[in-house]
Amino acid sequence: MNELSKETSPYLLQHAQNPVHWKSWNSDTLAAAKTQNKLIIVSIGYSACHWCHVMEHETFEDEEAAQTMNQHFINIKVDREERPDIDAVYMKAVQIMTGRGGWPLNAVCLPDGRPVWGGTYFKKEDWIETLEQLQKLFENNPQKMMEYAEKLHQGIESLNLIENNPGDDFNHQILELLVEKWAKSFDHEFGGMARSPKFMMPNNYKFLLRYGYQTNNKELLDFVNLTLTRMAFGGLFDTVDGGFSRYSVDMKWHVPHFEKMLYDNGQLVSLYADAYKLTKNPLYKEVIEKTLNFISKELSNNQGGFYSALDADSLTENQHLEEGAFYVWKKAGLQVLLKEDFELFSQVFNINDFGYWEEGNYVLIQKDPLEDIASKNNIGLDILQAKKKAWEQLLYDEREKRSKPRLDDKCLTSWNAIMLKGFTDAYKALQDENYLEIALQNATFITSHLWKEEGNLLRNFKNGKSTINAYLEDYALLINAFIALYEVTLDEKWLLNAKQLTDYCFEHFYDEKKQFFSFTSDLDEALISKHYETEDNVIPASNSVMAENLFVLSVYYENTYYEDVVNRMLQNIIPNIDYPSAFSNWMNVFLNYSEQNKELAITGRDARQLSNQISQDYIPNVIFAGAENQSALPFLKDRFIEDKSLFYLCQNRVCQIPTEDFELVKSELKH
Repeated sequence: MNELSKETSPYLLQHAQNPVHWKSWNSDTLAAAKTQNKLIIVSIGYSACHWCHVMEHETFEDEEAAQTMNQHFINIKVDREERPDIDAVYMKAVQIMTGRGGWPLNAVCLPDGRPVWGGTYFKKEDWIETLEQLQKLFENNPQKMMEYAEKLHQGIESLNLIENNPGDDFNHQILELLVEKWAKSFDHEFGGMARSPKFMMPNNYKFLLRYGYQTNNKELLDFVNLTLTRMAFGGLFDTVDGGFSRYSVDMKWHVPHFEKMLYDNGQLVSLYADAYKLTKNPLYKEVIEKTLNFISKELSNNQGGFYSALDADSLTENQHLEEGAFYVWKKAGLQVLLKEDFELFSQVFNINDFGYWEEGNYVLIQKDPLEDIASKNNIGLDILQAKKKAWEQLLYDEREKRSKPRLDDKCLTSWNAIMLKGFTDAYKALQDENYLEIALQNATFITSHLWKEEGNLLRNFKNGKSTINAYLEDYALLINAFIALYEVTLDEKWLLNAKQLTDYCFEHFYDEKKQFFSFTSDLDEALISKHYETEDNVIPASNSVMAENLFVLSVYYENTYYEDVVNRMLQNIIPNIDYPSAFSNWMNVFLNYSEQNKELAITGRDARQLSNQISQDYIPNVIFAGAENQSALPFLKDRFIEDKSLFYLCQNRVCQIPTEDFELVKSELKH
């Protein structure tokens, strides 16, 4: 066993028995590289990553490859989910060098950690040959390597340059132009973007849904609904047991890389909850319920925490690890299971060319609505719906006999916060008390295990241990989740928690000069380059989430400093957007400055019940607050009157005369 056997990360533990002398990233390891004057291999991946497993099996388990690595290099394995800061720096380097990125991410660095070469997946022979060449160059011409490292380092640093672009031009026409440009990439047959692989990017559709709603753009709303319907129909969504895989390799959301990640599922539940509130589409409700059932059953610990992921790979009957083995079906097996229903089942789930994957395997995918299939077969829709439910149960029972994908059982603060918000948003849409109860249990888990008395958060939790100081992502997403929890409970302790964490971020992450928050705290050891996360990705950028939080908190606390910081961030970002899908959360924050944005305060003993009634409707342009008795919150101060339910509708800090007319307020919110 190598040194990784002492770690708690499931990804690092997967490599603990490799013949490579892996070490974890820490100050001792980095000091050893300098003392011994050795090149460093930094190899980054995550536990549910299919190609990471392939490279491990082909190369890192191989004695010849291990010998080359051990002889000349300090070998460091990094779990990108535990250390997104390290991942961000070396990802930038590899993207500069090769024009693309991905995992496994492999870089060779000078003893001081500056990269000189890198890429993603390598075959064993290419890997060994490249390492030997780099070692020779380091021995014979170290100066050349250092010059290259310096140039590359300058390139990495240049990516951190955010133009300061002050100006008060909050003109929403810019959004119109950006959406117009974006729409040219839309896939109008299957939804999503017209390319493969196809990532879900929940935040993109959160923005497009809101923008379509606020501008009455039916075409845009239809496109979002097409996307959400096709994603729910596809093999990407596990109709048998709920939960989404990371992305599909094709255009029709059919065959995914089968890993199920917590952060995708949390955001998608929030997105489908918003879409359900607007459309009341029963398919969206089914997606929410199945996904949350899956999370509760497969990705929850007994302390209220959520696990990180289920692997893409699982064991076949022959005890080989294969991608998707747990999820796929063979025609003959389905015929035995479904008997006389097989023909109808095949129409629903496409056991035909449309649903075929490879090697005799089918991935279940719907193409046509159940209404059409019921009509074509002259049976009632309710009968077909009942059959579909029974088939899924039958398949679930059969599938449970198979070897399950491996579980990544670490808990990460930011991903737990995303899932906490997912349960909260589902509660808003469906008013299922069980969802709120789970959200509150998770919030208690986070505050008990991942928030220290000194004020800082911790990033990870496993086996009772938390070892990593948290990143801006953890703070931003947790603040966001606490605000959502306040909106449904009206318990101001969640807002106080949000404000406390926000003020901690100003103290330890905010860069007054750059006017953005750095990704790592000033209490952490510096890496070779500071990272400012501004581009929205599969998870929105931590800076855009902070901007979203600060806007809302500036209203609740009447805090002009928070508001000024958001304004400056937007002024630096919005005019520089060239690629809208990478800035959708910033565009969403910018929508808060539209003339349609409002604030609503509800006070009185029925405040919570009334606000929950309102939150069942899709009203993304309204900030809610409420109190069932006197409140010290600046936005609610002196607004409570005994025995009255009062509604204060405000816009840009100017409030109308309070009213007790609930129906009037509901109708005004929608105009």
